[in-house]
Amino acid sequence: MGFQQGLSGLNVAAKNLDVIGNNVSNANTVGFKQSQAQFADVYTAAQGGTTTPAIGIGTKVATVAQQFGQGNVSITSNPLDLAVSGRGFFQIDDNGATKYSRNGQFQLNKDGFIVNSQGHKLTGYQANPATGEVSTGSTGALQLSTKAITPSATGKSEIGLNLDSRETAPRVSVFNPTDPESYNRSTAMTIFDTLGNEHVLNMYFQKAPTPVNTWNTYVTVDNQPANPGTAAAGGAEGAEGAAPAEGAAAPVPGVPTGTLVGTLTFNSTGGLAATNPATTPLGIMSIPGGIVFANGSSTPQEMTMDFNMSTQFGAPFGVTALNQNGYTSGQLNGFSTSADGTILGRYTNGQSKALGQVVLANFANEQGLQPLGNNEWGLSAASGQPLVGQPGTASLGVLQSGAVEDSNVDLTAELVNMIMAQRVYQANAQTIKAQDSILQTITNIR
Repeated sequence: MGFQQGLSGLNVAAKNLDVIGNNVSNANTVGFKQSQAQFADVYTAAQGGTTTPAIGIGTKVATVAQQFGQGNVSITSNPLDLAVSGRGFFQIDDNGATKYSRNGQFQLNKDGFIVNSQGHKLTGYQANPATGEVSTGSTGALQLSTKAITPSATGKSEIGLNLDSRETAPRVSVFNPTDPESYNRSTAMTIFDTLGNEHVLNMYFQKAPTPVNTWNTYVTVDNQPANPGTAAAGGAEGAEGAAPAEGAAAPVPGVPTGTLVGTLTFNSTGGLAATNPATTPLGIMSIPGGIVFANGSSTPQEMTMDFNMSTQFGAPFGVTALNQNGYTSGQLNGFSTSADGTILGRYTNGQSKALGQVVLANFANEQGLQPLGNNEWGLSAASGQPLVGQPGTASLGVLQSGAVEDSNVDLTAELVNMIMAQRVYQANAQTIKAQDSILQTITNIR
C-alpha cells in the first residue's frame, strides 16, 4: 500500500503547486482572488461500513477554495476605474449572460456603454436623460448620454444684503438708473432666459423719505426696464393695477426708467418686517409682469426675488448672497462616481447631473461562484441567488472612483507555501523510494 499513499501524496502536492503557481502568476491581476488547495485523508471501508485497521490509503484534494479577502486599493487616472471596498461584485452583461467581477477597470465604448476589457457591459440603474433622476426598478447595461444639458431659465433668486440704516433718502427723488443721485445703492447678478442667454439683472435700492425704514426696490435687465409695460420712474407702478409706492415720485417723461418690484420695510432691530405688495411668505416679491426679452426666448419670464436674508443695520452696505436657479446649455466634459455608485456628469456650464448608478451583487456563499476566467465569475447552485442593490446598503461595500482593487495574493506567503509544497512532494517521493527498497529486499530473499 505504500506506493498508493506516496502516489496520492505526489498528486495532491503537484496540484497544490499548481494552485500556488496560479496565485503567483496573478499577483498583479486587478480584482484577482487567490485560491487555496484544501486536502482530505482517504480511508478504505469494509462491507457493512466498518473500517479495516485504521491505516489510511493516502490523501486527496477536497476542494480548491477561493479566498475573497479585500485587496489593496490603488489610485489610477481613469475616472471610470472603480474599486469595491467591502463585499459585493460588479454585475456584468455578456450579450445577455450575467457575470460577476471584482475587476473595476472600465472604459466607454463607441456607443457610450461602460465596458470592461472583454467588451462586457457594466450594469446598473438607469437615469432619466432630462432630469437625472435615477430609477431603481430594474437594472440594465449602463449607457452614458453625451447629449448637451438643456438651458434652464431663471425663475427664482435669493438676495442677501445689508442696507445701511444711517443713509437718508437720495437728493433726486425720481429714480433714474443712469443717475447715481436718484438711488442709494445697487448690485447686479446674471440671469438666464429659456434659450440659455445671459442677461444682467441690476437691482437698485432707494431709501424712501417715509415711512421710516422703507426702501424702494427697482430692477433693470440689460440696462432696460424688465418689462416696458410695467416700467416706472420713481416707483409709479409696481404690479398691474398697483398704486405707487408711498414716498415715490411720479414718472417724468423722457427720463430713463426701471421696473419697480416693490418696497422693503425693516423693523427697529434691522430685520425684514414687510413688503409692498404684501407677500406670503414674507420677503418674496415677483417682478411685475415678468421679464420680456426680444431675442426669441419665451416671454414674459416669471421671476421671484427672495429678500429674507436681507437686513437693515447701522453698518455699511454689503452683499452677502446672490443666488439664482438658471443656467445656460452645457456639454459633458467629465464624470465621477460617488461611493453609492451614482455616476455624476459634469458639464461646461458648471452643472452636474446623474447619468446612472452602478449596482453591486452579493452572495450567501461567495466561494460557490464558478470561475470563468477573464476576472469573471458565474452563478452556481452552491453560490445562491445574487443579492443586488446600491453600494453602501445592506451587506454591500462602497465604491471608490479613479481606483482599482489589486490582487489579494500575498506574494511572500505564496513563495513560502511553494517551498513547503515542494518539500511535501519530495517527502512523498521518499516514501515511494522507501517502499521500493523494501520490495527489492523481499524479492532478493533466497
